Amino acid sequence: MKKNNLVIVSNRLPIVVDKTGNGRWLIQSGTGGLVTALAPVLRNRGGIWIGWSGYAGPDDVRLNERIKGKSREVGYDLISINLSPEEKEKYYRGFANEVLWPLFHDFISYCNFDPEYWSAYQKVCDKFARITAQSVNEGDLIWIHDYHLIGVVPILRALNIRNKIAFFLHIPFPPPDVYVHLPWRFEILNFLLQYDIIGFQTARDRLNFYQCIRMFMGDLRGMGKSQVSNLAYQDREIRIGTFPVSIDFKSFAGTAASEQVRQKAAAIRENYPNQKIVLGIDRMDYTKGIPERLKAFRNALRRFPELRGKLTLIQFVVPSRRKIDRYESLKAEIEGLVGEISGEFTQTDWVPIHYFFKSLDRPDLVAYYLASDIALVTSLKDGMNLIAKEFCASQINNDGILILSEFAGAAGQFKKGALLTNPHDFDGTAEALLRAFEMPEDIRKEQMSTLRDNVRRYDIFWWVNSYLEAAFAKNLDNFPVMDDYVPLAEDGNGNSRSAALK
Repeated sequence: MKKNNLVIVSNRLPIVVDKTGNGRWLIQSGTGGLVTALAPVLRNRGGIWIGWSGYAGPDDVRLNERIKGKSREVGYDLISINLSPEEKEKYYRGFANEVLWPLFHDFISYCNFDPEYWSAYQKVCDKFARITAQSVNEGDLIWIHDYHLIGVVPILRALNIRNKIAFFLHIPFPPPDVYVHLPWRFEILNFLLQYDIIGFQTARDRLNFYQCIRMFMGDLRGMGKSQVSNLAYQDREIRIGTFPVSIDFKSFAGTAASEQVRQKAAAIRENYPNQKIVLGIDRMDYTKGIPERLKAFRNALRRFPELRGKLTLIQFVVPSRRKIDRYESLKAEIEGLVGEISGEFTQTDWVPIHYFFKSLDRPDLVAYYLASDIALVTSLKDGMNLIAKEFCASQINNDGILILSEFAGAAGQFKKGALLTNPHDFDGTAEALLRAFEMPEDIRKEQMSTLRDNVRRYDIFWWVNSYLEAAFAKNLDNFPVMDDYVPLAEDGNGNSRSAALK
């Protein structure tokens, strides 16, 4: 592969910015999987990361200086985009999270198609594009991330930027009957068709995109059933690929094996003697299916009395998007259900649900993964769901069980090893809980070993490398793919769909 600089463009920089009580800026490195994977690539290849710092207000010279200083520390350039409070409200909270986020997750009724949001989105994308255009050199690969910045590419093209421009969508892409509700559906598709390579999480998302292009844009040729293929639209060829994002397996497994975390996990176990622990960890969001999980757990306790006193749900909800009415209502619903279930089933020596509204640092998070017997993931729609992969990586004893929503992107990879369930089917999820509770040790270990092998092989570094290989490969005939990649298949009516959902 030719060595060119890499220019990452994302909504947020890989740093956390905070202001201390005395008015000084505190800047710390981010800890997400994307940062973990891309930071060494940027250092080795030479590169830039362009994004918003998270601060919304007038230019702050001291903040900009602190970010430049952080660039020297991390080994690659950080370029901060400044947003005004109005841009944060209308671009970020507005178009990104009240239009694209609910629409792409099939929550049409939650969308707010305010025309002012669309105007703000275009203006912020223009701002990102112009800063990017000033920062790149000939031959650099520009890699734009996620739904926040789909609209950056047309401005870059208008500015005569001829670099290869790549895009990866971290959330699902909706089918045509959902996508059609977007008032700016033609504009968004036209933007996407100006990229050189587009990456999706699953075969289903890639197929949805293909069908939307065919329905709304026409003049489409190509796109085979392999993991990466070429699509011809008008006079351009666009590379389309499926690249399931992942985690740093070695980091999570290493943390789980540390003495500190082992002791934390043992202490957690001591608090729940003679019980199996069901773990739920989610950001506060309506896509995560937390109320559905609680209702299914209640259903299990009602239908299977043998689980009472022996199965405990520990549910962590990480605060997110505070002061938004829909999220406050969701929090109230969750806490109401927790109270109802506890009131119905609590015994003198057993409480069915332990609920926490807070975030966890890495050692505590991994300790709960290690201490738990069952992870219950009930997403109503998820691009991938990395909680499922983190749980598997942390199960160093190969003893846990993953119950996973079939609507999570990870379901395609984890069809062997996980118990797949429909989160809307409270009976089915309850029966999965009973099955997990009764599962023999040898089967538990075999299934978790299968899942861990998958995460180990296809970790976050595999994801980055495979995407970059696809971006630069001239010939796809010998392109390396996942051994258990789920291809597009034909159903009985001759319609393409993801074989993972058969």
